[in-house]
Amino acid sequence: MAVPVKVLGPDFSQRGVPAFPPVSLSAEAAPFTPLSVDRSHVDSMSDAEKQFSRCAAKLRTLRSDSDQLRHELNLLFDQLLSENYNKTVDPNINIRPEDVCTLLKHASSLVPLNQEHLVIKFCQLVHHLLNQLKVIMDERTFDVLIDYTAAALKECSTWTHADVLLALSAVVYGNGPHCPKLISDLLGEDGAILKYSSPSQPNMELRHVALNCMANICLRIPGQPPLDDQYRSVCFSIFLKTLQSPKPPNTDELFYCMVIQAALKGLQCCLSGGKWKFGGGEELGSVLAVLKRLMFQGAPGVIAEWPTVLYPAPLPQYESFSAPKPAVPAKSSEPSKDAAVPGKASGNKKRKSKGKGKKAKSEESKEDDRDQGDKEPTFQKEGKGGKGEEETLSKPSSSFLYPFWKLNSSDSEFSDPEGNAQSKLRLNHGRVRQGALHGMLAVVKAVEKRTLYGYWSSFIPDSPSGGAPPLTLLTIVLKDPSPKVRLCALQVLSAILDGSRQFLAVAEDTASPRTSYTPFSFTLATAVRELHRGLNLALLAETSPQTLTQVIKCLAFLVANAPYHRLKPGLLSLLWKQIRPYLRHRDVTVRVSVLTLYEALVTTQAPLPEVQLLLQQPEVSSGSGSGSFTPRNSSLSWRQRNGGASPARTPATPSERNSCTHSPHLPHTPTEEDKTSPWLLQLCVSLVTQPREDQSDSEGAGGGAALEPAPVRLEALQVLSHLVRGYFSLTQASLCEIGHVSARCLGETDCSIQLHGAKLLEEFGTGIILQYRTESNVPESSRVPITQVVQFWLEVLSGPLNGALQNEQYPTLQASACDTLASILPQAFAQLPDKTQLMCITVLLGLTYTDNYLVKTAAVRALGVYILFPCLREDVMFVADTANIILAALDDRSTNVRAKAAWSLGNLTDTLIANMQNVGVDFQEEVSDMLLLKMLQAATRAAADKDRVKSNAVRALGNLLHFLRETQMTRAVFQRPLEDAVRALVKTVQSEATMKVRWNACYALGNAFRNPALPLESAPWSHDAFSALCHVVTSCKNFKVRIKSAAALAVPANRSCYGDTKRFSCVWHSLATALENSEDTNDFLEYRYSASLRLTLSQALLHLLSVSQLQDMPTLRASLASEEGRGIKEHLIKYLRAEEGGVEEADEERDSREDSCNPQQRIVGLKETLIRLKSLMAEGEEVGEEVKEKVINFLEDLVKTCEES
Repeated sequence: MAVPVKVLGPDFSQRGVPAFPPVSLSAEAAPFTPLSVDRSHVDSMSDAEKQFSRCAAKLRTLRSDSDQLRHELNLLFDQLLSENYNKTVDPNINIRPEDVCTLLKHASSLVPLNQEHLVIKFCQLVHHLLNQLKVIMDERTFDVLIDYTAAALKECSTWTHADVLLALSAVVYGNGPHCPKLISDLLGEDGAILKYSSPSQPNMELRHVALNCMANICLRIPGQPPLDDQYRSVCFSIFLKTLQSPKPPNTDELFYCMVIQAALKGLQCCLSGGKWKFGGGEELGSVLAVLKRLMFQGAPGVIAEWPTVLYPAPLPQYESFSAPKPAVPAKSSEPSKDAAVPGKASGNKKRKSKGKGKKAKSEESKEDDRDQGDKEPTFQKEGKGGKGEEETLSKPSSSFLYPFWKLNSSDSEFSDPEGNAQSKLRLNHGRVRQGALHGMLAVVKAVEKRTLYGYWSSFIPDSPSGGAPPLTLLTIVLKDPSPKVRLCALQVLSAILDGSRQFLAVAEDTASPRTSYTPFSFTLATAVRELHRGLNLALLAETSPQTLTQVIKCLAFLVANAPYHRLKPGLLSLLWKQIRPYLRHRDVTVRVSVLTLYEALVTTQAPLPEVQLLLQQPEVSSGSGSGSFTPRNSSLSWRQRNGGASPARTPATPSERNSCTHSPHLPHTPTEEDKTSPWLLQLCVSLVTQPREDQSDSEGAGGGAALEPAPVRLEALQVLSHLVRGYFSLTQASLCEIGHVSARCLGETDCSIQLHGAKLLEEFGTGIILQYRTESNVPESSRVPITQVVQFWLEVLSGPLNGALQNEQYPTLQASACDTLASILPQAFAQLPDKTQLMCITVLLGLTYTDNYLVKTAAVRALGVYILFPCLREDVMFVADTANIILAALDDRSTNVRAKAAWSLGNLTDTLIANMQNVGVDFQEEVSDMLLLKMLQAATRAAADKDRVKSNAVRALGNLLHFLRETQMTRAVFQRPLEDAVRALVKTVQSEATMKVRWNACYALGNAFRNPALPLESAPWSHDAFSALCHVVTSCKNFKVRIKSAAALAVPANRSCYGDTKRFSCVWHSLATALENSEDTNDFLEYRYSASLRLTLSQALLHLLSVSQLQDMPTLRASLASEEGRGIKEHLIKYLRAEEGGVEEADEERDSREDSCNPQQRIVGLKETLIRLKSLMAEGEEVGEEVKEKVINFLEDLVKTCEES
């Protein structure tokens, strides 16, 4: 048999022509047949791709010494420039970036710099290809093009520089930090870009491309380093000067708009390219002033003299007067042409300009045309009562109430060419306004919130309507003709409102108004009301789905941050009514945003009385004052109505619109007959479970009834969860219904739906637990009956929750299912069947062995909850199993797992203390010594971990030291771990850890001191423990830490625990000093705890007096006879009279204090101390009479003073 030989086909280098495959020649091979060239790939190429391939192949054959080089390059460049490579035009274009880079590198070597016409075409080609194909260049190509364009700027004539800079802007797009040498040359003192971008540059085209190139240099791609601050500052200064400079005389308005757009883009890139700090003085005010002016560039009817600087002030008083510096007037000649004149509609040629001009212009015109329709009431309401003002209208007229773009185009006096020019100018003015708003958004994100608060009044109205309406963001939202501009204004407003809760928290208008002056709180409240009014009008007027979505999102930000409990009711009632029709909007994003707004409504300051009443209201038909549907029926009625108009075009009836002009009416208080499930709950349940009957949406097309889209269902589930969390008393009647919804969600295949179903169960379980807590003020008759709770969990635990617990493919779902198990009411858990209880415990124990940290964290936390259940905590076997699981988790590499394990260990040790007090020594003896030793050692190690772990580890140490018996402490195996544990607590108290950690450590030491078996009088670590507490009680800046350290020092019940006289004296003087300095703090937030601190310190001092012995009398006499004693007496009198309440104390502090707040009981305790000391001194002779009398007299004076009062 012949040996097969491999024969390779020729190598076709031209792209699109395949190489011949290898052919095996042998006796058995098939007969050879000629293979024709497979042109299937070539035929599938787009025309632009074929043209590029032909030109690239031709270009590769050219040589620099060819006689026809110039002619051939001209022809090839023209052919390449003639093609449109934009994928939006032809999605099949697939030109490889490496082919583009190869072509540009080779072409740059063929075009000499002395052939300036070729240089221009090559630069145009660079911009054309890089811009349309979005090519990411390799490093070599980048260097070649940078060097070429830099050389062209130096050697070529000025008339070529516009095209060279155009190419350079495409090359440096997002690559500014990678070419530091070029940047230093271009932005240096005599740099080309700096020269051409200067406001003094007469050539507007050069100025435009230079600014655009500078903006691309400043642009930062995510993940890339920012441009050096030095050059960013230079660019920022140029951009700001450009925006501040007036339009040069005899300059075309269209070109000027393009220059302004480039400067605005650059300003945005500077602010978004990393951390930015505005310079001192008025820089921020200057930027805000120029951006505010440009937000209204070309806006119809707006002719104003704008201030050059905005100053931070609580009131917009500076807007009514001339600015300190000469104001820059709006130089635009076009706005005066566009200004609305009664009976005329200048420039309104939208409809005649269709099909003319660029595609972007026609798209904008279409969007403007879509604004025709329902907006008339909006403009009338906004402009009502508007008389002349500095920053609004120079000549207010009735036509401004009806914006010029809403007038009939047939009223225009322009011819077609004039109308086309006006349309282009309007389009570019809109882009300027859009760019200014983008810049404002960048400023809002770059500046600290507290700095921006001073400028609120410049952008948000804070005076009631009726006077001259100021020019604010709401003016743009309501009156700008472009939906894109309105969308940007809403985005800026949302960013300003986001995170403003602390600032708005002082707003209040519930008090009677003052006539002499306007409080700042009332001004803020007025701003909130004006925002509600303006956004409600925008809600009714908006027709663009994208902008409408942003209106609703902006309302959600406002609702989430405004303090409605300090405002007059009614704002939310009107909003609640107006938002309802949009639940049936045809656009999915609008429906989702409406649900997001409802989520904010039921979340803000929940439970809010106004929202509580709204939830209980039956549905009212539009324009009527009484309900005609029950909540259950109304939640479904919007699906079942036929022939109803879509709110996409007509969101509200005229009666609904008219209703917004009146003062909002408060909902009536529901009667017994009205007490049903909230209609919002019924609505969300129907959105999640029922098919959508309206199939007009694209997502609903197809056979059969489809459910709501996933985003709508997910948001509805979130609304349900927040509704249950904030208004549980209204939702508890729907216990079974919520259980069925959750079960259905858990049974679906979509993991997100399953996850939200599990979270809904967890929220409902948590709500039941809160009802049954000891401190709950819910009467027993209003709670969910235990029998219903047990039945609810029986159905849940026998349903698809088990599948979620075992779903290893979705760890997040498993973790959420563990949290659901942890939300079972302890009393209900005790009544579950034994097999169900065992199933819950077994599943949780098993999930702690998983490798996923989310699941392990949730399982360990759930066990930490179960260990507190009364029906489980006395089960020694369960306690031991849980302890071993927790000990293993404390060694996990995940901090989250260790943090939850430490929390669970703290709960477990709380259980040990509870059992010790309730069961007694029997339980202590049943717990293994070895297990206690392991827990003590593990908690000691955890006390050296991160603060998240440490805070609960020290809590566990305190409990364990309290739990240990004397027989265990005396064992050698416990001696070293015991000392290590106490020293770990001492170290934590003295450390620079977070205050919560130190607070817990002080509490732990006090807890340990409660153990009478602890050898405080003889142990070597005892001195360190008392010294640490004495130091903290006098020096710690956090008053809660001082309170806990003082409480710990008052714990030891016997004088022997305080050691010798020196240690007792140290404790006494530390407490006295702390009492004297209890009001000394630089932090106002700490001052609110000063009363609680004085109360605890006074209690501690009286405790020391009650246990003092004869040897302590000299110390006490010296202290009480000095200035220190007078201060002590003053504070003790206030304590004994209960003149200071300590209202800011935590529950643990109040519970740990053994004495009552009853002044009589405190005086009785003081009398007992006095009697004991008198008898003690009568027996002792070693103390002088003077010492005895001073201490006795001090106590007698205290008793007498308190009794007299």
